[in-house]
Amino acid sequence: MTDDADLLAGIEALEDKLAEARASITRRFIGQERVVDLSLTALLCGGHGLLIGLPGLGKTRLVDTLSTVMGLNANRVQFTPDLMPADILGSEVLETGADGSRSFKFIPGPIFCQLLMADEINRASPRTQSALLQAMQERQVTVAGQDRALEPPFHVLATQNPIEQEGTYPLPEAQLDRFLVQIDVPYPDRDTERGILLATTGAEEAAAHQVFSASELIEAQALLRRMPVGESVVECILDLVRACRPDDDSASDTVRKDVAWGPGPRAAQALMLTVRARTMLQGRLVPDIDDVAAMAQPVLIHRMALNFAARARGGRLEDLISNTVAEVTRTEAAA
Repeated sequence: MTDDADLLAGIEALEDKLAEARASITRRFIGQERVVDLSLTALLCGGHGLLIGLPGLGKTRLVDTLSTVMGLNANRVQFTPDLMPADILGSEVLETGADGSRSFKFIPGPIFCQLLMADEINRASPRTQSALLQAMQERQVTVAGQDRALEPPFHVLATQNPIEQEGTYPLPEAQLDRFLVQIDVPYPDRDTERGILLATTGAEEAAAHQVFSASELIEAQALLRRMPVGESVVECILDLVRACRPDDDSASDTVRKDVAWGPGPRAAQALMLTVRARTMLQGRLVPDIDDVAAMAQPVLIHRMALNFAARARGGRLEDLISNTVAEVTRTEAAA
């Protein structure tokens, strides 16, 4: 009973800190509440986020603000076609001592931080993109045959321009699957844009303040995994992920006809974590099926692909996911 009381008290305290963190972030990154919540979700779950949006929508500003509010040591790397893996990971250099002796010394790259912003990640070559794979999955890098651990917590927030494709290299499916969520950054509405205009062109700009420390974020990530999830939510997650696979018995005729490949078990794991994070961000104690429906798009959309015939007909993955979510949740509600 004491453990349950401690868990409840911990969740309630964390929800208060998250509300303060969100308020601090929105002082510099005005509006776009869903973008802020999904970014916080990625950090709370210990995962990585892929920010998709046109230039000038504040993606860099958001990541910079997150590093301040969450108390994380951050670095930014601008990905370009000539960027090499060593430019991210670091390299060994030959160093000559005062006595004339020579030895190799490792110079850490910018990946040795707690929050890495990979700006326009699809502009780098596949060789350089792959340098992030081990770091994102294993929280370590291998340089010159030696494994070097990254300081926890470690998160990657990568940005990508959805329009400009000339001179870019689409991310491979294996790397896309490493991103916990895809965060679409849309144009702001008129009122939000007016607020941005007034807040950022004056003599002074509002500043965000630190709410979390790195150790507190690690504690929050551990606490999130202890949040109980009801059996109905677990079944809904399993039903949804399996219904998006074209070769599964539960898939609809549309999924079978239009989907080239569907989400794997990592998608179910991501949904299990993100529904908990959404619950915390909304100040609730128990996830429900509505949380699964809300997190389906950002978790699944980069883990699926339409086949050529569906794309030729003008099919949209967003619509297919929405329809599948509606079918699954309707079935769960009726059960």
